Parts: sequence; structure tokens; C-alpha cells
Amino acid sequence: MSTSLSRVHLRVRGYHLDGYGHVNNARYLEFMEEGRWDFFDQHPEMITELHQAGRAFVVVNLNIDYLAAARQGDDLEVMTGIIDVGERSGLCHHRIVRKNGTVIARADLTFVLLDMRANKAAAIEGEVREALAAITLGKEAFSV
Repeated sequence: MSTSLSRVHLRVRGYHLDGYGHVNNARYLEFMEEGRWDFFDQHPEMITELHQAGRAFVVVNLNIDYLAAARQGDDLEVMTGIIDVGERSGLCHHRIVRKNGTVIARADLTFVLLDMRANKAAAIEGEVREALAAITLGKEAFSV
């Protein structure tokens, strides 16, 4: 498995904007979700195995720092990676950066491994833990 970050490039379009002419705060959630989809597209075997075992990763907390406004025509890069895995939860970090290097937003997202049959969080252990450990990065990987 690769230990590289997911890097998604996108251009801010008119429909991303709010009445003030900058990207609406809720759109950043969508940009970050695009980053997570891309990240797991790079590791499809993990998701397939989880679903077959009746398990899934689910978001339980998201903290976003909005640092600068993105505007129509800005070219952005959404970087996504897992930075920590604990016994019952993990931490995914996102960073959205304008082409000129300005950090637009950064976020830490906490996820748990859900046992879908029992509808409760399960311990992150065994093969799942090993697979996540193999793709876990430090926050320093997000330097721009």
C-alpha cells in the first residue's frame, strides 16, 4: 500500500460561492469529502474487506479551521491522509491549499470503525489496524 497523501485538484466554480462571493463554508466539507473518497479509491481493498466483514468507517467529529477565503477561479489542492490510529478511533487530516501556497482551510476528522450489525463502534485491531498503520502519515506530510 502507498503511504502517499491523496491530492485532489479542483477549481472553484460559481456554484461554490455564497452571497459574499467566496466559497461557502459548507462547500469545504464537500471538498474534503472528495479528498476522502480519493484517498480510499487509492486503497479499495480495505473498504471491500470492511464491507464484507459488516464494518465501515464513520465520521464522529470534524473540526475545521477556515484560514482564508477561496474565490471563483481559484485552483485548490485538497490533501487528505490518516495521521493517527488509536484503539477505537482514528484521525484523518485535511488541508486545502490555493495554488500560490496559501492555506485556505485545515481540518481534523475523527472516525470510528462501526460494526454495522451491532450498530456500535468496534475496536480497531488485527488486519484493519495493520492496514491503517501502513498508510498512516505524520502531520508533517502536509507541509506546503
